[in-house]
Amino acid sequence: MSWNYLTGEIDPELFRNWSNLTHLDLHSNQFTGTIPREVGMLTNLQHLNLSINELSGSIPDQLPNYLSLQYLDLSTNKLGGSIPESIGSLSKLVYLDLSYNQFDGTLPLSLANLTQISQLRMYENNLTGEIDPKLFGNRRKLTHLDLHSNRFTGNTPCEVGMLTNLDYLDLSGNELSGSIPNQLANCSALQYLDLSMNKLSGSIPVQIANCSALQFLSFGNNYLTGGIPLQIDALANLQYLDFANNFIEGKIPVQLGNLTHLTNLNLSHNKLSGTIPTFHLQISISQYIDLSYNDLDGPVPSDLGLPEFTLLDHNKGLCGEHWGIPPCNTTKKESKKESKKESKFVISIAVSLIGTTFLVFAIVGAFLLFKGKARKSQIETRIARNGDPFSIWNYDGKIAFEDIIQATENFHIKYCIGTGAYGSVYKAELPGGHVVALKKLHSFRSESPAYPKSFRNEAEILINIRHRNIVKLHGFCFDKRCMFLVYEYMERGSLACILRNDVGAVELDWVKRVDAIKGIARALEYMHHHCNPPIIHRDVSTNNVLLNSKLQAFVSDFGTARLLNPDSSNRTLLVGTYGYIAPELAYTMEVTEKCDVYSFGVVALEIIMGKHPRELLSSLSSSSTKDILLKDVLDARFLPFLDELIVRDVDFVTSLALACLHSNPRNRPTMQKVSQELSGHRYSLPKPFNAISLCHLTGLEI
Repeated sequence: MSWNYLTGEIDPELFRNWSNLTHLDLHSNQFTGTIPREVGMLTNLQHLNLSINELSGSIPDQLPNYLSLQYLDLSTNKLGGSIPESIGSLSKLVYLDLSYNQFDGTLPLSLANLTQISQLRMYENNLTGEIDPKLFGNRRKLTHLDLHSNRFTGNTPCEVGMLTNLDYLDLSGNELSGSIPNQLANCSALQYLDLSMNKLSGSIPVQIANCSALQFLSFGNNYLTGGIPLQIDALANLQYLDFANNFIEGKIPVQLGNLTHLTNLNLSHNKLSGTIPTFHLQISISQYIDLSYNDLDGPVPSDLGLPEFTLLDHNKGLCGEHWGIPPCNTTKKESKKESKKESKFVISIAVSLIGTTFLVFAIVGAFLLFKGKARKSQIETRIARNGDPFSIWNYDGKIAFEDIIQATENFHIKYCIGTGAYGSVYKAELPGGHVVALKKLHSFRSESPAYPKSFRNEAEILINIRHRNIVKLHGFCFDKRCMFLVYEYMERGSLACILRNDVGAVELDWVKRVDAIKGIARALEYMHHHCNPPIIHRDVSTNNVLLNSKLQAFVSDFGTARLLNPDSSNRTLLVGTYGYIAPELAYTMEVTEKCDVYSFGVVALEIIMGKHPRELLSSLSSSSTKDILLKDVLDARFLPFLDELIVRDVDFVTSLALACLHSNPRNRPTMQKVSQELSGHRYSLPKPFNAISLCHLTGLEI
C-alpha cells in the first residue's frame, strides 16, 4: 500500500490475524503515531517497510519476534530514542535502514550479530560516541555502510579494512579525528568513499591506491597535511576527487593527470605549489575543476578543461587563456610600460578572506599616474564625487571604480538591462573586453538598512563559495553613495524570461531543460552538503536562475541566503517569491534545507511545463492527480517526443520534482539525493508514455 495518502495511526487490530504475512510495505504515506507492538505477532514477516511516514516514538521491544525478518526499513520518520540492543536478534537481516530519524545514543554492540547484513544505513540521526571496532567483525557480506551526518567521535576504526566486500562507505559529516586508516587498502571492492567534513588529520595514505575500483573519493573539509600520493594514478576509474579545504602541500603530481575519467576535481583551499600538470581529460560539459586558493604558478595547460568550469583564482602566479588569470605573454615590464602609456587611474584592491571571516574592507592603495597638476586635480575631483570604492580580488586584480563609471557613463539608462524594486542591472564592457553585469542599489533604497544589508549578505555568501552552476561575483563597491555588485555576465538572462518567450522556450529544448534542472540541483547540493555551515538560498525561483550563451543554468541572487547554524533555532521572517515558498514556512518560520528542496521542485516542474505549476500544485494534495496525464502538463510548444531516452529523462525529472513537493518536509529527498539520482539514474517507463499519469510518477522509487 505504498505511495498513497493514507493517514492516521496504524491500527494494532490489523495484525492479529495475519500470522502468515511475509511482506508488509506501507512506505510513502502519511501515517502518524507509534509503530504498534502488535507488529511482533507477524512471526513469519520477512520484509517490513514503514519508511517515509510521520511515525514517532521508539522502535518496539518486540523486534526479537521477527525471527524471519530479512529487510527492515524505518527511514525518514520521526522515530527517536536509542537503537535497542534487541535489534541484534534479527540474525537473518540483510538490509537495515534507520536513516533520517532522530535516534540518539551509541550504536548497539548487538549489531555485530548481524552476520548476514549486506546494507546498513543509519545516516542523518543524532548518534554519538565512538564507532566500536567490534561492529566490523564477521561482516564479510557487508557491501554498503552509510553513517554520514551524525555526531560520531574518535578514530575511524582500522577494522574497517576487514570489510573486504564493501563497495560503498560514507562516514562524512561527523566529528571523527585521527588519521585515515591504512587498512582501507584491503577494501579492494570499494567504489564510493566519503570521509569529508570531519576532523581527520595526518597525511593521505599511499595505500589508498590499492582501492583500484574507486569512482568517488572525498576527503575534503578536514585537517589533512602532507602531499597528494604519487600513486594516485592507480585509481584509474576515479570520476570524482575532492581534497578541498585541507592543509595539503607540495606539487600536484603529474600522475594525477593520467586519470582520464575524472569529471569532478576539487583541490581548492590548500597549500599546493608549483605548476599544474597536463591533464588527459575527456573534456565535456559535465567537468568541474577547482584549483583555486593555492600557491600555484606558471602556465596553465591548454587542455585543462572548459574555462567556464575551471576555477583557478587566488593563486600567486598562474597565467594562460583561462578566465581569472592573465595571459602568459604579458611581462611585468610590458605591463608597466602599457600602464604608463594609458595614464589611467586605477584602484587596485586585494582582500584576503580566511574561513568565514566577513569582508575586511580596505583600500590597499591608490596609484595615481598623472601628467601635470591638471590631471591630478581631475582625479581628486572624481574621487570626491564618487567616494572610496571597496573591491574584492577578481579576474585581473584591477576592477577599477573609474572603469565602471566610464563603461556605464555613470550608470546611464542605455546600459540598463533590467530593473527591480530595489535595484537595477547594467551591462558594462571593461578595458580588455571583459563584459560584466552590475547590480546597483537604488540611491533612495540605501537610506533603509535592510537593502544595504541584503547587498552585503550576498557578497559575504558569494565570495566564500565557487561552483560551476553558481553565478560568480567579481567585485563590489559599498560606498554609501554608490553601492553595486559586479557579476559575470549572463547573455541569455533569467530562466523565467526564456520560458515566457515562445522563441526562447523552443530553443531551450528538452535536453537543455533537463541539463538546466541538473545544474540547479548540483548548485543546491553544493550549498547544502559541501559548505560548512550549509547555505540555504531561501529564494530559488526561475527569476533567480540565469542562463549563459549556451543556455547553461546558474543560481543567482543570494541577498536573502542564510547560513544554517546548528546551534540556533534558525527561525526567520518569511522571505522568498510567492509560488515557490515551502508551505511549512508559513507556520513554523524555521528555515531548513527542505525549504530549498520544495522551491527546486516548483522550478523543475515550471521548466518541464513551460509555465508556473499553480493549478497543479493545488491538486497534488488530492486524489485528482490520478487523472492527470504527464503528456497533458508538458510544455505544448514542442513537437511530440522522438527519442526514448529523452522521454525517460523527462519522466524521471518530473517524478523527482513531485517528490520534492511532498507536503511533509521530512519526506522530501535531500538535494544530494536528487543530484545523485539525476546524475546516474536510469529506469524503465512504468507504462507507455501516453498512459503515464502523475500518480504513476509519484509511485516511482526515488
